[in-house]
Amino acid sequence: MTRNDQLPRRTVLGIASSAIGIGLAGCLSGQSETDQHDDDNHSHDGGDENESESDETSQDVSHGGNESHGHDAALEGPSETAEVAMATADSGQHFDPHVVWVETGGRVTWTNESGSHSTTAYHADNDEPQLVPDGAATWDSGVLSEQDAAFEHAFETEGVYHYYCTPHETGGMIGSVIVGTPDPNGQSALAEPPSEKSDTVRQKLTSLNERVTSALGGDGGASDDHSDHGDHGGHDGH
Repeated sequence: MTRNDQLPRRTVLGIASSAIGIGLAGCLSGQSETDQHDDDNHSHDGGDENESESDETSQDVSHGGNESHGHDAALEGPSETAEVAMATADSGQHFDPHVVWVETGGRVTWTNESGSHSTTAYHADNDEPQLVPDGAATWDSGVLSEQDAAFEHAFETEGVYHYYCTPHETGGMIGSVIVGTPDPNGQSALAEPPSEKSDTVRQKLTSLNERVTSALGGDGGASDDHSDHGDHGGHDGH
């Protein structure tokens, strides 16, 4: 074979190689564009899923925030002891839970989680209307300001007790203790709220009365403390 015969063959091979390279590049380019399109769609779909999950999480957190303010589970009967947290939050001041139920002779412990609070019985000895059973011992923790400071009281007399936080009563920071299994009829605490109290205090006492009466099998209405939702307002406590 002469040199003149080889030159055209090399030229042909070079042209063929270039054509193959261009074709391969085109295929890769097309695949890249397709993959990019699929990736874009996947990213968009994933974004929707993440956004949906984020929305659901936000709703759960919001709902959980409301539940953290003492919107109590159903009261199921007396226990030997009970614990109540006292706290200041963005929505106000509150006892958590609002209502506890102990056996006669049972003990309740209040613990200060944040802010400055007291647990004080509605009792004549505290210069307040009597919203505790006749003959029941009073209590007053004084204002507790240190975190985790605690106060404990033993309840020896069966009945229903209402109590309040001295700095925040006017904002609705009021709670209740059920002791034993009293008849809701004739309980001082479950009578019409004292007329000398503010509308906020009377509204909260009415809400607690409904919950306690329902727990004891009376006609107090729904056991859920739904009316407390109106108490969340920064100035209102629980």
